Amino acid sequence: MINKNDYKNVYVFAEQRGGVIQPVALELIGKARDLAEALGEKVVAILAGYNVEGLIPTLFEYGADEVVVTDHIELKDYLTEQYAQSVYQIITAMRPNIVLFGATTIGRDLAPRLSARLSTGLTADCTKLEISEDKQLMMTRPAFGGNLMATIMCTEHRPQMSTVRPGVMPKRDPEPGRTGSIVRFETKFDHSKIRVRLIEEVREEKNKVDITEAKILVSGGRGVGCKEGFAKLQELADVLGAEVSASRAMVDAGIMPHDRQVGQTGKTVRPDLYLALGISGAIQHLAGMEESGYIVAVNKDKFAPIFNVSDIGIVGDVNKIVPLLAERLKKEMQK
Repeated sequence: MINKNDYKNVYVFAEQRGGVIQPVALELIGKARDLAEALGEKVVAILAGYNVEGLIPTLFEYGADEVVVTDHIELKDYLTEQYAQSVYQIITAMRPNIVLFGATTIGRDLAPRLSARLSTGLTADCTKLEISEDKQLMMTRPAFGGNLMATIMCTEHRPQMSTVRPGVMPKRDPEPGRTGSIVRFETKFDHSKIRVRLIEEVREEKNKVDITEAKILVSGGRGVGCKEGFAKLQELADVLGAEVSASRAMVDAGIMPHDRQVGQTGKTVRPDLYLALGISGAIQHLAGMEESGYIVAVNKDKFAPIFNVSDIGIVGDVNKIVPLLAERLKKEMQK
């Protein structure tokens, strides 16, 4: 049996890529503040990379009380074993109560390896984190294809570990000038276990903005129906300076790629304006967009659940309304 009293503080893996802190890390630091305050503990950010000390002030400004930084040439690019060794050594030395990771490609690769090495549990793709009355972390995530929400607790092992989807937790406003303590940690690498080296990095050129970072989203569902329908949505998006996203049905149909999917099994978004076009509003989709700033819905079914969360609802055929809306907006913007 472990002594749980030996494990303190809420740690966040501050994911950075190319010297840029990823938005999900700042979101998690904000949530970690809530958890730490409920526990009476500190928020600690783990920063791993090469020449990354310049990122430390940002972590303080967004809510970290302490930053544990490990800066080494081996950590210049993300490679699983190097990062796993480094973060594992930090966790075993520091004994955190809770460790949070973003449910990104890196977080989903790193967190399960660490949980296995630490012999503790990991709850993946969480959408909600709370502290129970007996000071345990309650981790809620969709289960059975998003048809129900399961709350999971890790009562017998430490640390309690979770990956959290980007965009789920609101980012706190930064406090310029806020400071904290810095711990510089020296990782001792076991090179005999490092069997993968990065030879070359080839980046895919992307012209589209990640939908989790878009200010305006034009989102289509079954009512849009086909690629030609989504071409009309793209025209509307171009007028608004928006990105196009979709419901799961359109992704499953092969009309839109998975990185454009909004919902429990896709991405959680919080744009200033969300246009739900031909989307009925299944609970799985609502979970991914209901905290948008302003929601405009168009659907032929006046009883569609999407109207329960929309600020403006239009009952009608989306394929007739979208071209009219795009044309009207063009005229208004030309004035």
